[in-house]
Amino acid sequence: MALRSRSATSGPGRAPGSDSRVRRVGTRRRSRLYASQLAVQGRAEALFPRADLRSPLPFAPAPPPPVPPPSVPAPAAPPPSGPGPGRTADGAPAPEGRARAALRERLPLWVQARCAFAPKTLAALGVVLVLAVGLAVQHFWSGRPQAVRAPEVVEGRPAAVEPQPQPQSQPQPSPGPVPKEPQGDQIVVDVSGKVRRPGIHRLPAGSRVADALRAAGGIKGATDASGLNRARLLMDGEQVVVGGPLPPGTAAPGGAGGGAPGAPTGPVSLNTATVEQLDTLPGVGPVLAQHIVDYRSQHGGFRSVGELREVDGIGDRRFSDLQPLVRP
Repeated sequence: MALRSRSATSGPGRAPGSDSRVRRVGTRRRSRLYASQLAVQGRAEALFPRADLRSPLPFAPAPPPPVPPPSVPAPAAPPPSGPGPGRTADGAPAPEGRARAALRERLPLWVQARCAFAPKTLAALGVVLVLAVGLAVQHFWSGRPQAVRAPEVVEGRPAAVEPQPQPQSQPQPSPGPVPKEPQGDQIVVDVSGKVRRPGIHRLPAGSRVADALRAAGGIKGATDASGLNRARLLMDGEQVVVGGPLPPGTAAPGGAGGGAPGAPTGPVSLNTATVEQLDTLPGVGPVLAQHIVDYRSQHGGFRSVGELREVDGIGDRRFSDLQPLVRP
């Protein structure tokens, strides 16, 4: 196998110098470089002539060196009486020292360099380690799991509520007499005037004025009762006056008790007035009067004048007109 040529070729088997990438320096250029070098060397020799190195320079012989005085040997220090550190009484190294030295020789150099600490450094390192261990113990001790006891079930009891003082309300006017509801199928009427047994009488529901006069023993002899409507239906708690002055606020039913027929002389009782009496009120006709009587029959009478608003056909304006003219 042919060896690789020292000159650059363009490939295997090619002649030396066939590589076109190698730049060739011509002979003319070499001669020019050599001539320039010779010119520079000649100028340097003209400016700085060289001394003849072959002729030695004359010089005086050097004086001989001074002879030092004879030294006196210093007295040797007496050997220590006791054994040295790490040695026994006979001067041999102690077993601990031998073991330490043997271990040090067997350790690598980088271990010996790392472990060669000063005592102060070792003390500081020990303090840091102790603090780190203490902090670690405190951290894990505070985060240890602890047994937790389940809370006891306590039956809840409602808290006692203290009664709050009620604000003092202003005194309200007491309503008028509330008619008592009939017990069972009976009504209570008051028959007074010129009758044989005046007083309170209990009659069956649906009784009329004639039944009340009959229960009172009838009208006395010469009493004029032509203006008394004996066919009128009685209401519970109604008062029938025969042949005498009417009580204030009671309308004369067609001249009852000897009075002349006409408009009511006082406030009309909503619980005892008839359709004819209610018809005499301003703004109340037969139909509205019948509604008032029907409401009275369904609800057991009027407990206050304000209930008149609930009657069908009575608004705020009509109620304001009727309020001073009626009573429960």
